[in-house]
Amino acid sequence: MKLFGRLLGNSAAEAPQPNIRFGRYSDSYKETTNFEAWETALEKFEQEEYLESYEAFLSYLRDETEDNVSWNTEAGGIKFELRQGSKKIIGFADRQKLKAEAKIAKSQTLNVGFMRRLMEQNYNLKYSRFALDKANHITIIFDTSSLDGSPYKLYYALKELAIYADKHDDLLVDEFKTLQLVDSTQLQALPDNEREAKYQFIIKNIKRVLEEVSNGALDKHQYPGGMAYLLLNLVYKIDYLTKPEGFTMETLERLHRVYFGKDEKTTEQKNQLLCRELQKLYDRPKEDYFKEMYRVTSTFGITNPVNHTRVVDFIDGELHHMDWYLDNDHLYIALAIPGYIIGYCMFNYAVPRPDRDLFHLYFKIMEPLYFQSLGFNYDYFDPETGKFNKKSIRKAIDHIAKSNKKEYSKIDPSTSQLNYTSLAHFAKSFLLLIRNLDLSRAD
Repeated sequence: MKLFGRLLGNSAAEAPQPNIRFGRYSDSYKETTNFEAWETALEKFEQEEYLESYEAFLSYLRDETEDNVSWNTEAGGIKFELRQGSKKIIGFADRQKLKAEAKIAKSQTLNVGFMRRLMEQNYNLKYSRFALDKANHITIIFDTSSLDGSPYKLYYALKELAIYADKHDDLLVDEFKTLQLVDSTQLQALPDNEREAKYQFIIKNIKRVLEEVSNGALDKHQYPGGMAYLLLNLVYKIDYLTKPEGFTMETLERLHRVYFGKDEKTTEQKNQLLCRELQKLYDRPKEDYFKEMYRVTSTFGITNPVNHTRVVDFIDGELHHMDWYLDNDHLYIALAIPGYIIGYCMFNYAVPRPDRDLFHLYFKIMEPLYFQSLGFNYDYFDPETGKFNKKSIRKAIDHIAKSNKKEYSKIDPSTSQLNYTSLAHFAKSFLLLIRNLDLSRAD
């Protein structure tokens, strides 16, 4: 709820907005107290005060808004618990060692197929390993001696364990029918109206894009680049706005890997692969989507932190590609390009906070009907009249600037440069506004 208040600058008298999360979790936006805890963890480790170092390290990981990490001290050690998506990581540390593990699934019978799969995965793991416990639970384990358990090692090891545990439970159970899910009690089911809104958004947008690729004004064989922008914008938009889990999330990640994979396939061939996979998503039963729609708590992010310069470089490298489509009145494809830029950044990176807040505002302006279906009452753009609420947009941008002024003292967005001729023209000018921000750190 605080996020939306910060973005909008709502007064106390205005109606509260729904508490709905968007996009991929990132652990890059930590508070000052977290960084202080990290310094303490390093200091205590150097002094060989290992339990004190572990406790400070857990404080560093804890996100108060997520309530993602808990621990308690007892004679001789610390018991701790981390949450990552659908998985719970349980651990214990004393002055000699630390061990953490997460249960992935339960096997009724030992199957050569999934055991081979886990053996293969073990070759990819740097710190942890898959194993079977005495009750035939597939688990993933990390342990280390305290002497070798620096905060740096703990961070990357526990991140590896947590992310692998979270990603592989649904995938293994979906592929191997002898496996059963375990330890998913921390999942919070989404309200029916939210699930319905997300499902309808996914289906409606897939249908529209596939129709445009197949029967639009531009031939998909002559303009594969434009079709690629449409398809990738769709992939990233679904990922950010509906925050899927399980099969849908893995499909979107696979489509990203397919398109950017280093192989001999042409853009048109990759487009065909994306279309086939998106058609499969379109054909999935609603109940399969609903089973994957739940709220989770996370400790580690999978996106890589980048600075504003990386965002600027990406905008500079891509935004000019919309000019031809804009000049020739192919506005739907033109609009996909700034959407692709923002979606790609949010899919792959943990961008600076002002960029993140402005990217989210972009989606609220561009997708008013979707946010309305979720229960929000924004008034940035009216799709029936095609009119922008310029005052509300400027107010939201100004509030984002003010809320980030302490950390980025030179931030001064030029809202006078926004172009309200059409959604596509506005999108281009909005990206240029972000591109021209001075996000130099405050002294």
